Amino acid sequence: MNWRIFIIVFILTFGISLPAMMTLGDVHLIGNHQGYQPEQPLPFSHSLHAGQLALNCQYCHSAADESRHASVPSLSTCMNCHNLAKGNTEFAKANIAKIAAAYEKGEPVRWQRVHNLPDFVHFNHSAHVTKGVDCQTCHGNVPEMGVMRQNADLTMGWCVNCHRDQNTLGKGLAAPTDCDTCHH
Repeated sequence: MNWRIFIIVFILTFGISLPAMMTLGDVHLIGNHQGYQPEQPLPFSHSLHAGQLALNCQYCHSAADESRHASVPSLSTCMNCHNLAKGNTEFAKANIAKIAAAYEKGEPVRWQRVHNLPDFVHFNHSAHVTKGVDCQTCHGNVPEMGVMRQNADLTMGWCVNCHRDQNTLGKGLAAPTDCDTCHH
């Protein structure tokens, strides 16, 4: 093999994918954002809501079984409980009061997206939820997370390997591995 061809193949293979999986400070490039945990406008404890209170993920993320997106809950969803549950610490009471005030004014809370895939990737939550894939498969042990963070790297290789693993388990899920499943 000609050394020039080797250099070209090496650059195309590693020169494009490695920078795409790295981060520069708070600027995340396309690819691996594993561990990403942005500061949110209000503290929200998944360990309290999904853990201690054992709320089902789909109570708040109601579109996950019928949409490509799991959806960020509306404030009316929060107020379903927080009309009555006002918190048991001054910290909780103050933050629930902020949610209630935003709800009364019709103002959204501007949550920061934690899981952000590139525009050329089309992930479909409903395809996974309706097949019985647990949320924790991709999102990690959310009931133990105080603050949500990206658990898995969610790179193409990670997703494809998960699909391959599912197919070899013989559960009949038939997880597709062709490119146009996610890139269309």
